[in-house]
Amino acid sequence: MNRIALFILIVLFVTTISCNSSNKKGDKSLVSIQTEFGEIKVKLYDETPQHKQNFIKLVNENFYDDLLFHRIINNFMVQGGDPDSKNAEPGTRLGAGALDYTIPAEFVAKYYHKKGALAAARRGGPSNPEKRSSASQYYIIHGEILTNGKLDSMETVKNSKIKNDLQKEMFQDATNQINKFRENNDQDGFNIFVVALREKVDSIFEADLKFSFTEEQRKIYTTIGGYPSLDGDYTVFGEVVEGLDVLDKIAAVETDDRDRPIKDIKMQVEIVK
Repeated sequence: MNRIALFILIVLFVTTISCNSSNKKGDKSLVSIQTEFGEIKVKLYDETPQHKQNFIKLVNENFYDDLLFHRIINNFMVQGGDPDSKNAEPGTRLGAGALDYTIPAEFVAKYYHKKGALAAARRGGPSNPEKRSSASQYYIIHGEILTNGKLDSMETVKNSKIKNDLQKEMFQDATNQINKFRENNDQDGFNIFVVALREKVDSIFEADLKFSFTEEQRKIYTTIGGYPSLDGDYTVFGEVVEGLDVLDKIAAVETDDRDRPIKDIKMQVEIVK
């Protein structure tokens, strides 16, 4: 073999190794969720590593096998992962089951609640201000198609809440100063202080906190659909890549007044190699 031919073989060999290595690093983990209605394949995001690693761990431990989709709301979502749902008696209230730990929120702006989004359920309200995720319960968005007008209204509502929460927080932080104005019966000073504080709220809100849907989000929500009111409140850590038709079938089943399917829908979950 001459030197040129040998050189070419070496280059090809090194290139092949490099490409294979890059592909492995860039692989997205695929998970198969088998149901009586068919298979749903979901891709787990690298950008939400703690949720991804935890989900893979539970799947490898066969944690999800024979658990139920215990909460189903058509045009909203299908939810499963409650450890108490395995072998649960018909009519039993489900949804409160949990493991002994939670996962820190991992909000990524480019991942949102479009149809097929895989997201972590969590406890709501003031008892969970950090919006930490349930370790096991997840949901897949079924959603609905929205108009731009509806999205405009959602932006208005969301921004009103963001601004009100910020104003409440800043006024609470300024309680001592406000009380001094009241103690000194200094109404003019109080009014000037309040105006300045509200201007500061407006400035912070406009610069960093104001919410608006991106062009891509508007396109998806008005064509494919989803449930945008959950954006920024629950961690989206994957998406359906095959089986949206199966999702439609599951979402359409008959449920009781607690949104539990009349007929149990079990899942078998495994990593796609």
